[in-house]
Amino acid sequence: MKYKKNVYQSFTMIMQFGMNMIVPILMCTMLGVYIGKKFDMMIIVAPLFIMGALAGFRNIYVMAKKIYEQESDRDTKHVKKTE
Repeated sequence: MKYKKNVYQSFTMIMQFGMNMIVPILMCTMLGVYIGKKFDMMIIVAPLFIMGALAGFRNIYVMAKKIYEQESDRDTKHVKKTE
């Protein structure tokens, strides 16, 4: 049963990583296309795409950092209990 729980947690984490990357890229790209069509300057799509990618990478970094800190805290607590 514990194995299944770990698999589901890993799958959920992978899905969160994907969503944290895809959503900002799509939103910024769609905003760029909208602004580009409205003001007839499609060149704005590229910088907004890059901005979305950077925002996605930042989201993933923050999420990974939180997960790493939680695991290291859990390991530290586990070591203290066994001593």
